[in-house]
Amino acid sequence: MTPTIGILIYNDVEELDFVGPWEVLTPKPLIEARNHVLTIAETTAPIRCSKGLRVIPDASFDDAPKLDVLVVPGGRGSRADGRHVLVDWIRKVAPGLQWLTSVCTGAFLLQEAELLEGKRVTTHWAFIEQLRERGIDVAADCRYIQDGRLITSAGVSAGIDMALYLTGQIHGIDVARQVQRMIEYDPAPPYADGN
Repeated sequence: MTPTIGILIYNDVEELDFVGPWEVLTPKPLIEARNHVLTIAETTAPIRCSKGLRVIPDASFDDAPKLDVLVVPGGRGSRADGRHVLVDWIRKVAPGLQWLTSVCTGAFLLQEAELLEGKRVTTHWAFIEQLRERGIDVAADCRYIQDGRLITSAGVSAGIDMALYLTGQIHGIDVARQVQRMIEYDPAPPYADGN
């Protein structure tokens, strides 16, 4: 199986929310022939991310191929005016997906698309209560969580964990371990959070 994986991007998207999963899902030579990964935005005009990085989308909503997997990252843009266009597109493509994923506040876009009802999810620690206030069952203190074909992750770097787990689900745990080793992902932060 060579899944087509779409990574949604939009103005003010958090960079690592989508670049982290991109790195996991595209390492050469391990899985370049196993996944077809592309960035998708409303148009193919350049996107300015949360911290200023500019990215040119591979496809627009109108010309994107049929997807097997969608990664919905977070960032300020996931909570900005005009996000209804993103929500409408997510709602449109969701029924045909094998896997639907979110990173950080991308969960809010999924909630607005009415895709989280009856699901257990997670998001960035600073937004857990806001998502709970919308009637969603939100788990705290976990990096990612799977509920059926839905995988949501906590904030920013947790998207890397989610993408490794997704790789294991699609291609097997051995491939996911090889990817983890290839990208030298072995978190050992120099400073403890203290919380």
